[in-house]
Amino acid sequence: MRKRTLFSLAAGTVAAGAATLAYASLIERNMFTLRRFDVPVLAPDAEPLRILHISDMHMMPEQRRKQRWVAALAATDPDLVVVTGDNMADPAAVPGVLRALQPLLDLPGAFVFGSNDYRGPVFKNPFSYFNPDREYVQGVELPADELRQVLVDAGWHDMNNTRTTIKAGGRVIELAGVDDPHVDRDDYPLVAGPASAAADLHVALTHSPEPPLLDLMAADGFDLLLAGHTHGGQVCVPFYGALVTNCGIPRSMVKGLHRWPGSDSWLHVSAGLGTHPTAPVRFSCPPEASLLTLIPR
Repeated sequence: MRKRTLFSLAAGTVAAGAATLAYASLIERNMFTLRRFDVPVLAPDAEPLRILHISDMHMMPEQRRKQRWVAALAATDPDLVVVTGDNMADPAAVPGVLRALQPLLDLPGAFVFGSNDYRGPVFKNPFSYFNPDREYVQGVELPADELRQVLVDAGWHDMNNTRTTIKAGGRVIELAGVDDPHVDRDDYPLVAGPASAAADLHVALTHSPEPPLLDLMAADGFDLLLAGHTHGGQVCVPFYGALVTNCGIPRSMVKGLHRWPGSDSWLHVSAGLGTHPTAPVRFSCPPEASLLTLIPR
């Protein structure tokens, strides 16, 4: 009787594990979700302004469902589109990325890149993410310059270690961005300095939300800080949340909208739309894009 009980428990555990893996790999990772947040950063009596934040598509050429879903976001009618990197997961992914973004390219836009815009992913032991000192291993070279040129030619602003002012939604918006700090490509001193009093809004972009960098951006007076990279934890525990963040940010801020500590700045971290190709699962953390409606303070 005891052996039968143990066998039944083991079989049940295996079956539950298989069902969970099937759900995470076949269902939830394709449950694309649009999050909506109100962000109180505008001057009193200002009209709302909408920012569509897209991150971490990790696009593979054949992912047509994801491409169609992102393209349909044009119906949200944003005033500004911001993409915070890791667009590609394959050397042949640029056409797929463009199929996704094409309906949005007529709108004002800005982008920074992540490490997986420059180099492709390689197989990793999932447990290695619990080691903050693990060696970063790069994969095959990706066509970052090709993607960059197409986006710039469409009128979007390349914000990798750059600062500029644009007009969107009838407002003057100051943008500052850095290349991916996760792989030491960032150079914030190149763009640092107090926010311009001539702008109506100040937005800073980074792929990986590293606290020392966010502190500098907030100290310079940027109202809104936008980042991705974390995948929201990708595999989360219900009622507990993310197990890891893959950067310096605390688990409590792994995704969503938060007030950055010690400042008047708001941070939005996108949980992203993709997964690492060698770990195509999401659990308790659906893929997402976000529509941020900026409102008066």
